[in-house]
Amino acid sequence: MRQLGWVEQLPAATARQVRDLLDRATAVDGVAPVSEQAVLSLTADVTGWHLVTVDELSGEVVGYANLVPAHAEHPAMAEAAVAPEARGKRIGTDLVTAALAAGGAGARVWAHGNLPSAQAVSARLELAVARELWQMKRPLANSELPELAVPEDLLLRTYAGPADDAEILRVNNAAFSWHPEQGGWTEREIAVRRDESWFDPKGLFIAADPADPDRILGFHWTKVHLDEDPPIGEVYVVAIDPAAQGRGLGRLLTLAGLHYLRDRELGEVLLYTEADNTAAVHTYTRLGFAPAHVDLAYAR
Repeated sequence: MRQLGWVEQLPAATARQVRDLLDRATAVDGVAPVSEQAVLSLTADVTGWHLVTVDELSGEVVGYANLVPAHAEHPAMAEAAVAPEARGKRIGTDLVTAALAAGGAGARVWAHGNLPSAQAVSARLELAVARELWQMKRPLANSELPELAVPEDLLLRTYAGPADDAEILRVNNAAFSWHPEQGGWTEREIAVRRDESWFDPKGLFIAADPADPDRILGFHWTKVHLDEDPPIGEVYVVAIDPAAQGRGLGRLLTLAGLHYLRDRELGEVLLYTEADNTAAVHTYTRLGFAPAHVDLAYAR
């Protein structure tokens, strides 16, 4: 086995092999080994460094690591995956070791689903849990939702096109200034997602002041996972301008998205939230969500 070294962009053929590896790992494990951000970075201009392990006999990619470098006060974040047929050969351990070394002080590595293989690697390297991310779910089919009542002093509308992007970016980065992945978005992050096949402008809800409809107070970006069978909805991003906190916008926008996803006849909806984000967990729990599985980030 041979690691090829960190690169900012993979050759197209190698990226295709990595995507195939990720698909096989997902099928076997029942959970995706890396995040959407990592997958997008394989072919789009999205921040991420790539490391692959190749079987020297077959030339096939058998391991992959993705690294988002440290920025501002946020540590580097890594993710890794090993082909199911190549496991048990220390490939995962070597990839995680390389990622933590390249990421520098405080670097962390995600264990999506915290599977036994990830637990074994973390124990072998004497890593400790640094973050806990919950996936929460609730049914939509044959379930009740609170009525959507929009206050008179608020305008609830949907995405009007790229003219909204600057305000969405401003609100997102202000709301998630503390978040290692979500807080560093650029216009490119929005454009890449807008170009994805799942994007629907009718599913991006915006709260604004009626007197200034172009200035965004908060937004809820929904997503439909069409590749799932059956398709499942997602509360993709809910962001509130810190200056507009305390007006119940998080609940209102979340509810607007849930009504939209139910109207699309989806049976279930999921979301991700930090386990220690007490306010968000409280809001989502009151709306019928419950923890489904846990992702852990490990660090030295």
